[in-house]
Amino acid sequence: MNTFSRFPLALLCAALVVVSLSLVRPEAASAGSDERDHDRARNALQAGEVLPLKSLLTQLERTHPGQVLEVELEHEHGLWVYEFKLLQPDGRLVRLELDARTGTLLQQRVRERKRDSQ
Repeated sequence: MNTFSRFPLALLCAALVVVSLSLVRPEAASAGSDERDHDRARNALQAGEVLPLKSLLTQLERTHPGQVLEVELEHEHGLWVYEFKLLQPDGRLVRLELDARTGTLLQQRVRERKRDSQ
């Protein structure tokens, strides 16, 4: 059984909606800024500027199996970027950045699992 099928479908769908429509920006301190970020992300999804999160999770399940720990959607330098943090079955922590419009892998960082001393 893969990691994704362990989550209750309703909880996963709710999480997908929340993450798809949110921008994580530390400098956005006020509630008004957060609301505008949500609106910008929602508008980008409706305008076809970003792919639905669900389709990218399906893609990642095939190409980078593991448990999704964190997802962010950011607008950087005129480009929408999904950032994923995954824990792979072998214990490696993988951070991926994907072009939110195309799903193209932009960057991958892997932190190897710490070995126990023998």
